[in-house]
Amino acid sequence: MSIKENLNKIKNTFSNPHCLLVAVSKTQPISALKEAYDLGIRDFGENKVQEMVDKQAELPEDVRWHMIGHLQSNKVKYIAPFVHLIHGVDSLKLLREINKQAVKVDRIIPCLLQVHIAKEESKFGLDENELEEIISGHEIQDLKNIKISGLMGMATYTDDTARVRKEFRGLHQLFTTLKKRALPPNFEMKELSMGMSGDYVIAQEEGSTMVRIGTAIFGERNYK
Repeated sequence: MSIKENLNKIKNTFSNPHCLLVAVSKTQPISALKEAYDLGIRDFGENKVQEMVDKQAELPEDVRWHMIGHLQSNKVKYIAPFVHLIHGVDSLKLLREINKQAVKVDRIIPCLLQVHIAKEESKFGLDENELEEIISGHEIQDLKNIKISGLMGMATYTDDTARVRKEFRGLHQLFTTLKKRALPPNFEMKELSMGMSGDYVIAQEEGSTMVRIGTAIFGERNYK
């Protein structure tokens, strides 16, 4: 199937038409991104800094670039001038560096705090105690060039849909609880990024506002 057919198929399965589709374009050629762009996609997700920088130079300026991979502190400076949203922030150390680089380019960079919800140790993310330490600590209020826009989570990679649903539901409950709290001024709990090609339907049913879909749009990746 073509990218156009894939996008139509995906949009027909959305239970929430207001949920943002982030097209995960990692390892895909520029031609594929341009085809998706011509079909109306403006949000692209990359997990490697250098690949994002290279593609950003080739695509129109109105593209919104989402950093969805594990971001190393020493790479933040390369994407700080243009990144639209950093999804996977899992430490105060990384928040400090994002703030530092945002100051240099006179921007406020939106971020999502990644919460570890999967049963797999290989997945990154904060546990609830670490999340609480960031929110309640005094330092977060001094980071005036970042905005915490919400949470992000990745479910266990499994065929057990009940487990996936439980993990997404738990993250949504946490998200809802935080929205009701008095949070630091640079928090705005508005986005819940959860769901990928294999589980985005469940994620939407459990309250996702943003899904990250790659293979279902572009086909299998070429990692050569």
